[in-house]
Amino acid sequence: MMTKLAYLKESPSQTAGPYVHIGCTPNVIGNDGIYPQDLGAAMITGPAKGEQITFAGRIFDGTGTVLRDAMVEIWQADAQGIYNSPAETRGAADPNFTGFGRQAVDMESGAFTFETLKPGRVPFPDGRLQAPHINIWIVARGINLGLNTRAYFSDEETANADDPVLARIEHKHRIQTLIAQKERNTYTLDIYLQGERETVFFDI
Repeated sequence: MMTKLAYLKESPSQTAGPYVHIGCTPNVIGNDGIYPQDLGAAMITGPAKGEQITFAGRIFDGTGTVLRDAMVEIWQADAQGIYNSPAETRGAADPNFTGFGRQAVDMESGAFTFETLKPGRVPFPDGRLQAPHINIWIVARGINLGLNTRAYFSDEETANADDPVLARIEHKHRIQTLIAQKERNTYTLDIYLQGERETVFFDI
């Protein structure tokens, strides 16, 4: 006998967290034994070519409160500007660099930290070279659709000035929300979801 649909009640909707951690970063929350390490935990897997850097930051909501339950994914080219992707046609990527990182932010400080390579320049669809950058995707409780943004590098001023994506940002003062600041070998970019310092996000 079939149950009438009216008998079944709609369950409450759920946003990304905490389920995102259970499925994507189980080792972080102590759910060990599923994978030796979470996917995206290590980007450099051997003697990779190029400059090794740390990419770090925090994510803030509209009240200026740091998020402690977010997950961050990054995707980037290697030091030669080649992506580790089946769609890459310009050459072989560095075999010791995955180009992909995934991390749950620290549940106390809200910080994320990736050990990676400084990426090379990649072409825009029309052939112009983009400035070195890291693509960023963010999910957290209350964010139903992941947010896409980028991190550029403060010591690449000439390349940034010629970047075709940055050139399309109408309010030029907001470009600074995408510039990671360098201190030694660490580049830091804090991301703001709303407010006066709101980061530029991309609709892709």
